[in-house]
Amino acid sequence: MLTLLLTSSRVAPGLLTWQAWSALRAASLVLAGSAGHPQLPALTAADVVPAVTATPADAAALAGFLSAAVSSAGGDVVWLAPPDEEADPVLLGAISVPYQVLNGSHDLPGAHLLDLVTIMDRLRVSCPWDREQTHESLLRYLLEEAYEAAEAIEAADMGSLREEIGDVMFQAFFHARIAAERPAAEGGFTIDDVADTLAAKLVRRHPHVFGAVSVSSASDVNANWEEIKKAERAAKAEAGRAAGSASNTGGPSVLDGVPFGQPALSLAAQLQRRAKRAGVAFLAAEDGDPWQAGSAADGGNPGLSGQRIGDALMAVVAAAGDAGVDPELELRAAARRFAEAVRARESAATTPPEG
Repeated sequence: MLTLLLTSSRVAPGLLTWQAWSALRAASLVLAGSAGHPQLPALTAADVVPAVTATPADAAALAGFLSAAVSSAGGDVVWLAPPDEEADPVLLGAISVPYQVLNGSHDLPGAHLLDLVTIMDRLRVSCPWDREQTHESLLRYLLEEAYEAAEAIEAADMGSLREEIGDVMFQAFFHARIAAERPAAEGGFTIDDVADTLAAKLVRRHPHVFGAVSVSSASDVNANWEEIKKAERAAKAEAGRAAGSASNTGGPSVLDGVPFGQPALSLAAQLQRRAKRAGVAFLAAEDGDPWQAGSAADGGNPGLSGQRIGDALMAVVAAAGDAGVDPELELRAAARRFAEAVRARESAATTPPEG
């Protein structure tokens, strides 16, 4: 019997299945085609000493070599396939003795991300363009890749989405690799730090999954999520004040954490969603007066469909063009005024009366 033993380089050498170890110990001969096979030290330490021999690269010739080895060994032979190699149909079809393909080690879900870490390290060292990049120079690509992924989702193109999500992931790995070049004391971090931070956040924000909190609907989850994020924002603001950060002197706000670098329409929508959850709504201007932040009203306008809103936004863009103004810049300025009004309202609500 010939056993073709497949292994993964992403699993520590020696961590093989019970079936793999049984086949190795029962074999009359264990063959390896390279002295650099990662399993050799672990097998040798376990008194399973493979014979390292030059083997043909051609699949049909290799099949003949292995078949002959079984015939001459007079017993079972295990062939250590190169790590991460799949069973070659041409090889299997040319083997003239009974055989089995045995997966000696299996990757855990996500194990292939280790390949990205290795590739990213090599690119950062060996590619002239990758060596020169900084967080700032990569910013445009981070945004572009996110937009391309969004376009694939809108087009329901799953093939493109698979590729575009990979491009977004690459940006995350690239930024983490650059950050790893700084000492931790200067804000440096690794991709493992990123993963640890994300894992802790997901567990913290899902107490109904990882804790004892009970929920009955998605709305309950959203409510818990907002309360947890509110506590996180307050903790960050307190930490900033303790560290003397000038950006945190105004106290915690429901708007803390909103990225003002996003496109104006997304920014305006996120600001209004955050404010509305806190009971503060956008009130349109009347009689030439600037709009203000007031109490949120329940409900909305059921007569406005998504298409009508889209058409209305297009009309606003057209009107801005006719007026010679940039709608992106004007909406961004309005969003900042709204944010200032919300923060002022929050400050007024938390300031104790004099006397």
